[in-house]
Amino acid sequence: MAEVREDVQSGGDTIDALRIFSKKSDSEPKSSEETDSSPISSSTKAADCDPYRYRMDYPSMGTCLIINNKNFHPSTGMSARNGTDVDGAIAMKCFSSLGYKMKFANDQTVAQIKQLMFSVSKEDHSNSASFVCVLLSHGEDGGLYGTDGFEKFENLTKYFKGDNCKTLVGKPKLFFIQACRGSELDSGVETDSVAEERSERIPVEADFLYAYSTAPGYYSWRNTYNGSWFIQSLCEMLQQHSKDLELMQIMTRVNRKVATNFESSSNLPGFTGMKQIPCIVSMLTKDFYFPA
Repeated sequence: MAEVREDVQSGGDTIDALRIFSKKSDSEPKSSEETDSSPISSSTKAADCDPYRYRMDYPSMGTCLIINNKNFHPSTGMSARNGTDVDGAIAMKCFSSLGYKMKFANDQTVAQIKQLMFSVSKEDHSNSASFVCVLLSHGEDGGLYGTDGFEKFENLTKYFKGDNCKTLVGKPKLFFIQACRGSELDSGVETDSVAEERSERIPVEADFLYAYSTAPGYYSWRNTYNGSWFIQSLCEMLQQHSKDLELMQIMTRVNRKVATNFESSSNLPGFTGMKQIPCIVSMLTKDFYFPA
């Protein structure tokens, strides 16, 4: 079994990294695993009166951009990311149900990813409450792969920083990243227990959240049939708790589910019985609640 306790996994588990496949490209198991001033809605002003809570009373929740890279150029030495289409589909369904306008792109080169990011950042987000980006690809610490090569995260997310994307200043920008961040394996350890103040300026890095599928330096697991542990858990927890919990509370539940409910099952020697813990890096300045 690839997943333990309450869930059942089918197929084999694999990782979203280059290293292991650069020498054995056919090793993947072939099993089926400034602040916005747009008008305030008269219907609800409670959030706007709370300096610790993001406004959600905009006409739109915003845009959700999903980039799903499955197939890679042979020069990269990387295998196809079997199971990623399951992640793409459930992420599309999840964020669409939360009210986001969806943009979806498959198999994007580095240049195409940058162009997509730039294009979306230049749109008018004045009537949007937030922005979401879901990145599904191979990766290493500090960045991820387009279908033709590697790029640093900072060169992809810079388009949405406060000095580049004015209509998202003061609004949450959420990035969910399914990709490896290194080549370490986590074998686990046994346990015995189961009215707003306004400033003329805010930091250009403010109001970002980066939710990585794994901790720095580690592999990230994806079942070739059921999709990745992180994206599947993220969408499940969002669907269950978006009406009653704050985003960071939801993300804590995502961490717990991935950490306790999954364990790898792989055809690769030494890769069975491995664990994973997502890593949430938050520069959010308020609580984020989805509209009830």
